Amino acid sequence: MRILFSDEKIFDIDGVYNSQNDRVWAPSRTAANEIGGIRRKRKFPTKVMVWLGACSEGVTPLVIFEEGTLNHAQYIEEVPPVALDYGKIVFGDNWTFQQVGARPHTHRLSQKWGKDHFPAFYDQQQWPANSPDLNPLDYCIWDELAHAINWDQVATKQTLIDELRRAVKKIRPDVVYESCHSWTMRLHRVATNDGNYVD
Repeated sequence: MRILFSDEKIFDIDGVYNSQNDRVWAPSRTAANEIGGIRRKRKFPTKVMVWLGACSEGVTPLVIFEEGTLNHAQYIEEVPPVALDYGKIVFGDNWTFQQVGARPHTHRLSQKWGKDHFPAFYDQQQWPANSPDLNPLDYCIWDELAHAINWDQVATKQTLIDELRRAVKKIRPDVVYESCHSWTMRLHRVATNDGNYVD
C-alpha cells in the first residue's frame, strides 16, 4: 500500500477504443451497430500522451505530452520530479516508485535517476515485461479516467487536454484505493499462474 504505480497512455480526439478489449454483445451485427458497434474514426486523429501516478492515497497531477511521444530526456525532466514530490507528500520517506518497461523508463539515465532519488524503486530487472494484470492504471484507473471525460466536448487537441485535466479530478478515490489494494492479490494470482495473465 506504499507503492506509487505509474504509466503513460495515448488519448486521441476520437475517444478511447481498443479493438482487442472493447466488445459489444448482441444477437446480430445490426443490433450491435445500434448500441455502439460502429465507431467513426479519423485516419490520423490528433492525440496526446499522458502520464499518471496512482497509489492508495490517490492520483498524482497529470503530465501531458502534447506531441504524443516521449523520450528519456523528456521523461527524466517532467515525470520523476512530479512522482517524487507527490510520493514525499503522501508517504514521507518510506515508499516505492513503480514504472513500466517502456524505453524512456529503461534508459540507463532514467534508471540512474530513479536509483539516486526515490526511497525505493522497481528497476527494469524487477518489474515484469508485458504486465497489464499488475498495474492498477492498466486494469482500472485508465478506464475510470476515460469514462470521466465528456467526449462530446472534445473536438480539438486543446479541448482534449482541457477535458483530461478536468476528468483527472473526477477519478473516484475509492476506485483508486480498491484498485491499489487489490494489487497484492493480483500479484499472488499471477505467481500461482506461472506468471501468465489472470482473468
